[in-house]
Amino acid sequence: MGLINITSDRKNVTLDSDMILYIIMHGKIAEIHIVGGRVYETRVTLKNLEGLLKEEFVKIHRGCIVSVKAVHDVTDTVNLSDGEELLYTVRKKKQIVFEIQKKQKKMIHALGKEGIPSTEEEYCRHYSSFEYLPIAFTDIEIVFNEERHAVDWIFRYANQELARLEKLPLDQLLGKSFGSLFANMDSKWLRSYERSALYGEVLELMDYSPEVDRTLKVICFPTFKGHCGCILFDLDTIKAVDTSNNVYKIWNTYLRSYTK
Repeated sequence: MGLINITSDRKNVTLDSDMILYIIMHGKIAEIHIVGGRVYETRVTLKNLEGLLKEEFVKIHRGCIVSVKAVHDVTDTVNLSDGEELLYTVRKKKQIVFEIQKKQKKMIHALGKEGIPSTEEEYCRHYSSFEYLPIAFTDIEIVFNEERHAVDWIFRYANQELARLEKLPLDQLLGKSFGSLFANMDSKWLRSYERSALYGEVLELMDYSPEVDRTLKVICFPTFKGHCGCILFDLDTIKAVDTSNNVYKIWNTYLRSYTK
């Protein structure tokens, strides 16, 4: 892909096309939605933008193109990995799905394996500093099905704290998919891991995990192509220390970030 130059709010802006989720037209104004929730408005035709972005973008209706990297699946709407849902031309569903799958296949193939450890021993050497960390850590590889949808992940590396949290020995975790170990997998984790692996986002999740019956905070970040690293905090065992009169205010501000 590459960089595109636009004028937005009377300023010249350069955007990395790899970070664009979708573009939707409102009259003669194009709304460009990028990773992180930022939206840029610019006066340009969708046809001109298609010419710049057509390689990894698909038109889902006459006024909207979407990055195939951002598409989690297609049901009654085009569902993005960040939770957004976009309308599409229903009578062209078969063609749209075909185009998305074809371009996603090419994108996933391009991820390749170069520079990625090929054995458990190589992963352990790469992450040797995490071995005795008193915090759970794992490197996971996203699994895509034949329709190129992210459906699961595989544990490629995990430390002993991760094994303790998951309540399984390491030899039962490594090389196994999460779905094969836990039948009640919640898709909220998968969508965030997919975003991190494909878009390079650093994300934080905080929720109850029925799989391990714990309340977790997870920070995920990109590692290798198609992978992400996850640091997991068991909130049921962590104790907060009140060291400032501003703790309550800081905590409220922190929690409000989850409602945006």
